[in-house]
Amino acid sequence: MEDRRTVIKAALGVGLGAVLPEVTLAQADPRNARPQDGDRFVITEGDRKGAVVKLDDLKTGAPPITVMPQDPANGTVRDGSRLNQILMVRIDEARLKDDTKARAAQGVVAYSAVCTHTGCDGLSWASDKLWFKCPCHETEFDAADSARVVNGPAPRRLPALPLKIVEGYVVAAGAFIGRAGVTAP
Repeated sequence: MEDRRTVIKAALGVGLGAVLPEVTLAQADPRNARPQDGDRFVITEGDRKGAVVKLDDLKTGAPPITVMPQDPANGTVRDGSRLNQILMVRIDEARLKDDTKARAAQGVVAYSAVCTHTGCDGLSWASDKLWFKCPCHETEFDAADSARVVNGPAPRRLPALPLKIVEGYVVAAGAFIGRAGVTAP
């Protein structure tokens, strides 16, 4: 009986030893780290892909842009996880609710681009309402009111990212407020 336990423990140890280094490396990869205070942002699509976002790139009333955080110290783009996709849009400050305005930088707000319902991305924009809409199950989020769920099955708002402007660049002023991605059952 003792020999069988020893064999099982050894097998488990070998199995975990084979898997854990990959998990540890994935967690240690700076590309997987969530946005952090001081991160800049780079555009992820279009003819300006890879450009660092400046305040002047965001016009009030223009559609949102999708960005990824970038470590300003070494230039690493934190694109190793799709949970780092961020929607950034500039809204007339008079239309922002107080708690949203407190996290905004000159009307620029930023939210996770991954729906909190089933993890879909590719949210569309309703400029008249200032709402994001998930293409999968049609949840709508009010960007002027901390991405509050207006309609649909999402259980919670999109996580917000506080911002500041430094030398003309849009910069993270902290980490996501809330967990990016789907809520575990």
